[in-house]
Amino acid sequence: MSDSVRGPRCLIGEFDVGLGPLSVLHQILLLYNPTSPHPIHMYKCPLQTTDHTPPSPNRHHYHCITIFMDLRRGLPPKPPSTSPLIRHRKTTFNNKNNRRSFSSNGTVVVNRSPSPIPKASDALPLPLYLTNGIFFSLFFCVAYFLLHRWRDKIRSSTPLHVVTLSEIAAIVSLIASFIYLLGFFGIDFVQSFIGSSRVDDDNFTLEDDVKHHSKPKPRTMNLLPTAVTFTSEKDEEIVKSVVSGSIPSYSLESKLGDCRRAASIRRQALERKTGRSLLGLPLEGFDYESILGQCCEMPIGYVQVPVGIAGPLLLNGGEYMVPMATTEGCLVASTNRGCKAIFASGGATAILLKDGMTRAPVVRFGSAARASHLKFFLEDPINFDALSIVFNKSSRFARLQSIQCSIAGKNLYIRFTCSTGDAMGMNMVSKGVQNVLDFLQIDFPDMEVIGISGNFCSDKKPSAVNWIEGRGKSVVCESVISSEVVKKVLKTTVPALVELNMLKNLTGSALAGSLGGFNAHAANIVSAVFIATGQDPAQNIESSNCITMMEAVNGGKDLHISVTMPSIEVGTVGGGTQLASQSACLNLIGVKGASKDSPGANARNLATVIAGSVLAGELSLMSAISSGQLVKSHMKYNRSNRDMTVISS
Repeated sequence: MSDSVRGPRCLIGEFDVGLGPLSVLHQILLLYNPTSPHPIHMYKCPLQTTDHTPPSPNRHHYHCITIFMDLRRGLPPKPPSTSPLIRHRKTTFNNKNNRRSFSSNGTVVVNRSPSPIPKASDALPLPLYLTNGIFFSLFFCVAYFLLHRWRDKIRSSTPLHVVTLSEIAAIVSLIASFIYLLGFFGIDFVQSFIGSSRVDDDNFTLEDDVKHHSKPKPRTMNLLPTAVTFTSEKDEEIVKSVVSGSIPSYSLESKLGDCRRAASIRRQALERKTGRSLLGLPLEGFDYESILGQCCEMPIGYVQVPVGIAGPLLLNGGEYMVPMATTEGCLVASTNRGCKAIFASGGATAILLKDGMTRAPVVRFGSAARASHLKFFLEDPINFDALSIVFNKSSRFARLQSIQCSIAGKNLYIRFTCSTGDAMGMNMVSKGVQNVLDFLQIDFPDMEVIGISGNFCSDKKPSAVNWIEGRGKSVVCESVISSEVVKKVLKTTVPALVELNMLKNLTGSALAGSLGGFNAHAANIVSAVFIATGQDPAQNIESSNCITMMEAVNGGKDLHISVTMPSIEVGTVGGGTQLASQSACLNLIGVKGASKDSPGANARNLATVIAGSVLAGELSLMSAISSGQLVKSHMKYNRSNRDMTVISS
């Protein structure tokens, strides 16, 4: 059968593109017979030229795209061999723009001459230098004319807004020439950079795994395989430089100007250096620009944490749906059951007791006596107003509330407490403390600042000072659960809950020497809500300080339950709260962003919702333990029924 009957067995071509990837697809479509019922299949193959000349630096060479069409049998094509693809016969056809040769196996090789990259200046009717000169001269001529006319008007006391026809024409010419010079002057100079960047940015290769190729369906046209990755030679060079250490990994964002690309390159370099795959860690689908400089450095992907919903939580007369990000089974279900019990009993009440973030620097003097002088100065009410003015300069929301001092030898620890609006406030209070320290060194030049934080704050550590004095938001939340709800919803009794709470949460925690841990699992709920709403997970340590109290009321029929949490550290602006997912969870609660009506109201409301959620979680878990259902429920809901041996294989 002749070649004209069989149709082309294989077509390999090199495409020079000036306007981007769509042009190469257009050239492929011109070579494809749309009436053919057979689809096009593409594979990546090495770039080769038929004239044995290196590619021009001003041309963008796409990798060859091999199109296999078997018109005889309709079978799926074989992937291209890694051996040299092109062997020319002596019979060739050449012209100025095209060169076509036939290989011994029927392969047609087409090389097209590069089409020139179009320039924006090609649209101008005159040469670029001449057009620039005309508008440049016009700009300065009309500017001189207008300035001269306005000077005469000022001397003759003529209003400037009274203009003649010639002045109107001059103003229009001035604006037109200014716009031209602003947008087009020096376009050849700018275009040299645009042209070079286009070559780098448009360079991509079509990746296809031949092992996973399946038989195509009839009458379908799949130009790009489903598993396509775009890689450029320049990225490959950067990956090698990161692996070798010549380019620091942390500097990729600033050097590339593309956070997503930087994360991808860093990820590839990490896999090569460690020899370990990051296949299960997703990279796509995340806005890496949003975390630059504020949330995470040197990202290589993101971790997926499922978010569940507990509620509605009836609190202070309002209903709240509580988002919880967790990987622990039964946690959301248990908290949801507690919300149901509270809702059926008329809701819960939460009261904010205190709102103030703390920071405690440590300073040192030559003697303990000198340190005590500063202590007395700071604790004197006469000096507090002056210190407040200095402190409050740091922010329009920061307001100094109190100063507490403690001495250890010749070292003085100064605990500043201030309100911080809707922000969690660590950075805000630190700036205010620095202002005060600078102010104090005027009167106490012998004061040596050892550290802006001396752990008397105390941040992200269990401490008695937070348990007693409070930090962040101090909240107490209570509810009365009817005996009917205790029996039907919680499946237990009031006396059993009261006894268990006394022996477990109070006596057991005391025997363990617990500090702020007089509860069943407050940290579970706090951590889940923190992660969902973009709070600092490390501050779960002091934020989970909680004492749970239960007692029988109304003649022993009903249950009064309360949780007291003196140090919930939350905010609705700044940090992780501005990320899309976390912002959506805050919006679900109704506390997204800063409160416009009352600064700090959203953060305070979030703290009360967390306390109410802890109340629900404590109520449900204690009921499960009291009724002996804890182990059974965890075996049912916290265990995977999937065959892990099959999944691992």
